[in-house]
Amino acid sequence: IPWGKHSVEDYDLQRAKVVLDEDHYGLEDVKQRILEFIAVGKLRGAVQGKILCFVGPPGVGKTSIGKSIARSLNREFFRFSVGGLTDVAEIKGHRRTYVGAMPGKVVQALKRVQTENPLLLIDEIDKLGRGHQGDPASALLELLDPEQNNAFLDHYMDVPVDLSRVLFVCTANVTDTIPGPLLDRMEVIRLSGYLADEKRAIAQKYLAPQAKETAGLEGAAVSLQDDAVDALVRNYCRESGVRNLKKHIEKIFRKAALKIVETGVAVEAPSPTPPPTTSAAAPEVDTADTPAPALEASTAPAATAAAVPDSANLPSKMVIPDSYSLNITAGLLKDYVGPPVFESDRLYEHTPAGVVMGLAWTSLGGSALYVESVVEATMAGGNGEGEQRSGRLHTTGQLGDVMKESATLAYTYVRSLLNRKHPGNQFFHNNIIHLHVPEGATPKDGPSAGVTMTTALLSLALNRPVRNDVAMTGELTLTGRVLKIGGLKEKTIAARRAGVKRILFPKANTADWDELPANVKEGIEGHPIEWYDQIPALVGLEEPAN
Repeated sequence: IPWGKHSVEDYDLQRAKVVLDEDHYGLEDVKQRILEFIAVGKLRGAVQGKILCFVGPPGVGKTSIGKSIARSLNREFFRFSVGGLTDVAEIKGHRRTYVGAMPGKVVQALKRVQTENPLLLIDEIDKLGRGHQGDPASALLELLDPEQNNAFLDHYMDVPVDLSRVLFVCTANVTDTIPGPLLDRMEVIRLSGYLADEKRAIAQKYLAPQAKETAGLEGAAVSLQDDAVDALVRNYCRESGVRNLKKHIEKIFRKAALKIVETGVAVEAPSPTPPPTTSAAAPEVDTADTPAPALEASTAPAATAAAVPDSANLPSKMVIPDSYSLNITAGLLKDYVGPPVFESDRLYEHTPAGVVMGLAWTSLGGSALYVESVVEATMAGGNGEGEQRSGRLHTTGQLGDVMKESATLAYTYVRSLLNRKHPGNQFFHNNIIHLHVPEGATPKDGPSAGVTMTTALLSLALNRPVRNDVAMTGELTLTGRVLKIGGLKEKTIAARRAGVKRILFPKANTADWDELPANVKEGIEGHPIEWYDQIPALVGLEEPAN
């Protein structure tokens, strides 16, 4: 164990900026936090450990940013994953009385890196298990507490180990499954998904050069054009991260490599001339110790095989002539990665009456969520009391309990709204309404679709479509108050991806809206809503003047 040994840290802010920008595009919140960390260490002359937790959808660079942080701080790096971990001994170690006892992961990390101040990356902390061997999440409470980890007691070591100078970085997709006391000990930094222009820059600056080198096309005139990258982002890879985009770009360059080899464009590289062999060493052999001829014959093939270097058994490297060039454009993408997965940015180019675009948050980032409503059946007969009781609503789309309650609440509120503003409108008394949320195979839940469902029902009742460029999110109360929601940044990114020009969000989220980067809000009007009565005028459902 490296008692008293630590690596000399680099407090150069400019170098840290260069290192962080070299490896990652965007992620300004993370970079700013690391620069603050370095600045504090520079002023104090010493750096204490910290516990950071990066939370975001898959493929946004949570794990890889840890390596860049270690490089910018000149610290050693060690990563281990706790996803599915059920044994406390993996954290705290076994007692030495057991056969096959081993220290915990943290002590093993210190032994590996041989410094007391490494950067330890604890991956997938939101996927901790719990088994018969105890609760690992509770064991991490001591490890990730700055007040306690200066004397962390590993069962195998049985002596306190000082972890106060270790920089812990944890990663997670969601915070819901992290126990409250453990989450309280970490400084949470949320990473949202990338916008289309950010994905384009990442593909051109990082992904394409790496994929080209991996496919053996380094130095060849094979290029992925800008319009092809735009088409990939728009029609193939709409998720929040860039992992799927990386897979598609690698596939394109692999197909290009296959095409080059099949057409016979590539030629064998000239083999390097071997160094001349000399026979000067021959007289040094002691003939008195020369083995018998039979033994010589038996060992000669082995000696010959040993003398041949391993590179001789490998295929020779191919070279692509400078005269050959291949430009992959958007029109050629179908030949390389198949037909487009997404044909349009929107489910509806022109929304009919009863259809409204909402915004949803998932662990994969934000997404547009349409709410559809239609008249299933009209009740025939007089206008007596029996007919008024026949109007009802039923829902489909694999909605969770909270979302079903939101639909019921929206139905009740919109009926009261019509009674108040349009007393003569008996639409909901005379019709059976069917409300559906598309992509029925995907489970959906949460209260933030309340205003969207209400607007869809109001649009159906008035038989007037809402504006095509409007999306909304917010929880609705029975009296029409719009309550705060979460994930506004992810939802705004999803809205921009879908071409939305106006977003309606709860007034309580105004501070979240103000904190959004300018490039996220570019070209989008944000309208804070406190009461539902403000919404009809903003979406084109204002009642006629007469």
